[in-house]
Amino acid sequence: MQTDIIMPQLGESIAEGTIVTWLIAPGGRVEKDQSLLEVETDKVALEIPSPSSGFLTEVLIPAGQTVPVGTLLARLNTEAPDAGVVSRVGGVVVRQMDRSPAEENHYSPAVKQLAKEHGVDLSHITGSGGGGRITKKDVLDYVAQESAKTVTRPVEIEQPEAAAQREQVVPLTAMRKMIAERMIKSRQTSAHVATVFEADFSAVAKVRAGRTLTYLPFVIHAVARAIRDVPILNSSWGEAGIIEKRDIHIGVAVALEEGLLVPVVKHADRKPLTQLGQEVADLAERARSKRLQPEEVQGGTFTITNHGGFGSLFSTPIIHQPQIAILGVGAVQKRAVVINEAIAIRPMSYLSLSFDHRVIDGATADRFMKKVKSYLETSEWEQVL
Repeated sequence: MQTDIIMPQLGESIAEGTIVTWLIAPGGRVEKDQSLLEVETDKVALEIPSPSSGFLTEVLIPAGQTVPVGTLLARLNTEAPDAGVVSRVGGVVVRQMDRSPAEENHYSPAVKQLAKEHGVDLSHITGSGGGGRITKKDVLDYVAQESAKTVTRPVEIEQPEAAAQREQVVPLTAMRKMIAERMIKSRQTSAHVATVFEADFSAVAKVRAGRTLTYLPFVIHAVARAIRDVPILNSSWGEAGIIEKRDIHIGVAVALEEGLLVPVVKHADRKPLTQLGQEVADLAERARSKRLQPEEVQGGTFTITNHGGFGSLFSTPIIHQPQIAILGVGAVQKRAVVINEAIAIRPMSYLSLSFDHRVIDGATADRFMKKVKSYLETSEWEQVL
């Protein structure tokens, strides 16, 4: 029995996808629901499970190619191939009659390029990726380890060729290209302006004590409440007018090795803190393991980026189109502040709002931020757990 593998519809607005890598070597066996290939779109990177058990007998589209939704990518067969795997690329049929164990390995173009630049034999590296595949980080770690073993040699006069080897070109992934295009487009589209407030997280820290909640659910809750008070922040620009969204769907930026994804917490204003904390943790974990569904990164109406998790104090993030604002949350640090004419130590954080000046003015942005600050500092958090 034969099963066709096609490029799936990965969201209503997604017309094509890029094959990052085949996770099963040609001719290899795959079980039903086991990850078969990794695909990137302009919105998400995820691993596609096999629809059935069988052998990958025919690969028509190699890794690195971008094809429309519905394209036939490969075929599975319930029986093992007798005469090797058929691979059609560019109209040419190639039959691999006798595959050696080395040929079973599949390396992404980026990994092979990196190995070539550093003169690395990939068979000496143990992969940490899905199915044991080798990632760029594995190659760089191996290079670093080998360099540390090298005995120091006398200084020699550097030749031009040696100087050129100090540079390398890191191939752009589909996700990196798309992020670059979207950031430039956002800057060209919106009139970016930023405002910064400082918030006292003492009330939040008190409720967090003894619980597994991070600061982020509290910020999401405060932002959702502030949006209800200042609904223009939950809008987008339209040629016929400003489009205010009634549903509050808050995107949360998640840093990946190769870029950023923004999974969305739907109806964030209707959920208690514990549920917000669980959803954020789940979305972030699945974003990093490339198990998000396309609909989980769509429909956001406002975005929060928690850059403080890396120690950053404040930033001016770029608006996630077509939204009109994005909130940056800086690191929560104990600082000396003046309270009632006395110096006190409080856990403080800078909150920065990048907003589209076409839609709102500074006074509206500051009114919104004042609400966020107030809710963080004065809310009866025990009542919304």
